[in-house]
Amino acid sequence: MATLTASRALAPVGTAGKLFAFGLDVGRGLFRRPFQLREFLQQAWFIASVTIVPTALVAIPFGAVIALQVGGLIKQFGAQSFTGSAAVLAVVREAGPIATSLLIAGAGGSAIAADLGARKIREELDAMMVLGIDPIQRLVVPRVLACMFVAVFLNGLVSVVGVAGGYFFNVVLQDGTPGAYLASFTALAQLPDVWQGLIKALVFGLIAAIVASYKGMNAAGGPKGVGDAVNESVVITFMLLFVVNFVMSAIYFQLVPPKTG
Repeated sequence: MATLTASRALAPVGTAGKLFAFGLDVGRGLFRRPFQLREFLQQAWFIASVTIVPTALVAIPFGAVIALQVGGLIKQFGAQSFTGSAAVLAVVREAGPIATSLLIAGAGGSAIAADLGARKIREELDAMMVLGIDPIQRLVVPRVLACMFVAVFLNGLVSVVGVAGGYFFNVVLQDGTPGAYLASFTALAQLPDVWQGLIKALVFGLIAAIVASYKGMNAAGGPKGVGDAVNESVVITFMLLFVVNFVMSAIYFQLVPPKTG
């Protein structure tokens, strides 16, 4: 009984190790040839098609809420001229990558897990290995690269739409001046903030694709197992993304000093 309890307690550690090992296998597969260009283009187009509209719609309330909250707080300190800069920082640094990663994981990641899980229970992956075809190189690597590629561009979309939404709500609802909002962009924001957002989106897309691929390729138990793999991949990805986001933000603030207005 004690052995069974200990094995259950250590199960998450074993899963984390297997996931890390799977990530290393994917990393090695990135440099192997031939590269599956057609699969990459198909997956990138599919992921973009299922995420671009929800991303744009989510970015508008993100920018609006940030502008309203930040604008109301800054107004209490009498620093309305910095509303635009603070809103841009919040969108570019945090809201953009987070919104992008959640949609990549929820829409693109779940589709990847379902696709690979269906192939697993139909024994297609086993058949590929019998034929000498590496499923990681053939199926996983193009999906991982596609998620990373699309995540970077979606992050740019979220940033642009979020900043535009923040501008609209600040000027219309909070009686802000358009000139002050636009002029304050460079007061606190700096170029490394943009690079941080892009790197975050790239890493988040990598994590979402690896987790989804791992859970899909290890699905078992028929259609129910595929559904469980999809749900688990989304939940695990969300948890990892928030942890990694915190770590990357902490490292960034240690390496890049804040710009003073």
